[in-house]
Amino acid sequence: MTQSHSKHLRAPGPLLQLLEHRAWFEAGASLALLPLWRLAPKGDGHPVLVLPGLGAGDESTAIMRTFLSSLGYQVSPWGQGVNFGLRPGVLDSVRERLRALAEQHERKVSLVGWSLGGIIARELAKEMPEITRLVISMGSPFTGHPRATNAWRMYEWMSGHKIGSDDLHEPLRTTPPVPTTSIWSRTDGVVSWHCSVEKTNKHAENIVVDASHFGIGMHPLVLYAIADRLAQLEGQWKHFRRDGWKALAYADPQRYVQSHKAAEHKPVDVAPTPHSK
Repeated sequence: MTQSHSKHLRAPGPLLQLLEHRAWFEAGASLALLPLWRLAPKGDGHPVLVLPGLGAGDESTAIMRTFLSSLGYQVSPWGQGVNFGLRPGVLDSVRERLRALAEQHERKVSLVGWSLGGIIARELAKEMPEITRLVISMGSPFTGHPRATNAWRMYEWMSGHKIGSDDLHEPLRTTPPVPTTSIWSRTDGVVSWHCSVEKTNKHAENIVVDASHFGIGMHPLVLYAIADRLAQLEGQWKHFRRDGWKALAYADPQRYVQSHKAAEHKPVDVAPTPHSK
């Protein structure tokens, strides 16, 4: 979906924004299910770098990192404080952290990113596929229209960058050259789900859950899906299997990909902004 074809996409409306309060329940559910974490697929000990979303720091990924560590992974926070966007020096620092982890463990690193953190993770995987094992994003707006979120003004204010340029956003749509998973929710109250739909191929997939944007990185089903993806043997990646109980817990992404494709050809419907004509 090119930007010109996606301008009609709307950011999630007031009802979905209101439902973002369920993030507290999603976090509570993960903690309540703590005894069941051991049922998730165990890891092989390879390094995992976890990146937070816009306006968040490593404390926001604490539940996820604790969960992954309990499965045997060598989990690292991004270590850059609050994610204010791609300010000068940030991307260089994360690149160095990725290189350091790969050298320290002498293994490829898996990247897991939440929202903006997922965009950064995808770009790192494109730049350094030789040391990236796989990449997982959660509620990350890498496609669609950049203003089809309720956070674009916050991003401009925090990062100092203006959004809307094709030169800036078109490269984000490219799928990384490593196994890639995009996890998204149709009831996301911040990012339009259309902005997170990955083009499916042999090494790229979508996993659909019912979660809030602020809680997706703590949602039990998301944590399980991440564990399932990370547990695959290196070089033997396969698409997520919705068999057994998972057929009921996870929606079929193909049901929504068709409507996503149809949305590419609808008329423009983006609210005017001071920076758009």
